[in-house]
Amino acid sequence: MEAKRFHKAMTFFYSKPVFSAVLIVFPLVLLVIFLSAGASISQRYLLPTPRRIFSPMEWMGKSEIWSVPRLSEWRPCDWWKDQYLLALPERTNGYIRVDCYGGLNQMRRDFCDGVGIARLLNATIVLPKFEAAAYWNETSGFADVFDVDYFIQQMRGFINVLKVVPDELASKEPVRVDCSKRKGPFDYIESVLPSLLEHRYISITPAMSQRRDRYPFYAKVALCQACYKALQLTKSLENKGSKLLAAIPKPFLSLHLRFEPDMVAYSQCEYSGLSPFSKEAIDATRGDRKPWTGDVARTWRKRGKCPLTPKETAFILQALNIPTNTNIYLASGDGLLERDSFTSVYKNVYAKSMLLGDKVLEMHGNTKAALDYYVSIHSDAYVATYFGNMDKMVAAMRAGMGFFENTFP
Repeated sequence: MEAKRFHKAMTFFYSKPVFSAVLIVFPLVLLVIFLSAGASISQRYLLPTPRRIFSPMEWMGKSEIWSVPRLSEWRPCDWWKDQYLLALPERTNGYIRVDCYGGLNQMRRDFCDGVGIARLLNATIVLPKFEAAAYWNETSGFADVFDVDYFIQQMRGFINVLKVVPDELASKEPVRVDCSKRKGPFDYIESVLPSLLEHRYISITPAMSQRRDRYPFYAKVALCQACYKALQLTKSLENKGSKLLAAIPKPFLSLHLRFEPDMVAYSQCEYSGLSPFSKEAIDATRGDRKPWTGDVARTWRKRGKCPLTPKETAFILQALNIPTNTNIYLASGDGLLERDSFTSVYKNVYAKSMLLGDKVLEMHGNTKAALDYYVSIHSDAYVATYFGNMDKMVAAMRAGMGFFENTFP
């Protein structure tokens, strides 16, 4: 009798639309879980300036993939704003300058970490030194990208900030302190503080693997205020960003497509099917960074350490049922490789050079990256092909502004 009931139930399951629905919906749910770190790309389309609200069906088509709830979502984190601030010490232990290297958002991250470290050590933070990099045509400094006076005003009460050190220290360079192996607060107190007290003026580059969760409360507060509230683009860059944003047809998706020669070389990933030009450009940039091979290469790729190619990106966006006529702003660095394999599929692609013309030629790497950042945090949706420093910062800022449409394939 029980066997008959079981057979009847299974016959109903396999013969009715229920089974078909499960076959369709279950893979979609899995795809959303693995491909997305944010909320739905089509739940809301909000910008600071009023404009038409587009429904999910208008833009994204009828795919149900975007309406499936995520298991986890990024949410605004503003706990530090309402907390009681500890009074700053009457005397400073010295002055710290953060020396920043890499791309704009990596330098931004390091500077924010440096603010937390300076507060931890009861030090005064000096405006940072940005690396001058010939590869990116980069000579712009901190003041060329960020509003210095706004930063100082916003950090009042959180940490003391100086544009330049006092006269008795201004004539000499700060003493360089190696922080490559420093991670937690005790590392800095035990190893960096003595040098600060001895020399009074030091420079540091915070270790990449910071344990910010172990910082005391007052140091976390200073770091968060610097990172999320005090760093505002200069008025000139804000104006350029606003003009760029206004010129992009709405609604639009901002795509951070990382496939420049230096990025591919840094990833140490090997790609097949690239054009001879792309291979030559990558090989010329690799230097000592040879591609991974064998099991190491497979593990590296499975961990998401290999940037998606433009062709792979187009394939994934199509798989997510993002229409090929979607307006897409291409947030990418100079020298993007294999671009045609993306634009041959998605036709409505816009970039800085197309919308700003010759004005882009006058800009340096950091200021151009700042425009991509500005447009990306205000876009209707954000997709990143590599979860790097900019992508983490943009997703966090968008969450703070109430924009949750972020996807990281």
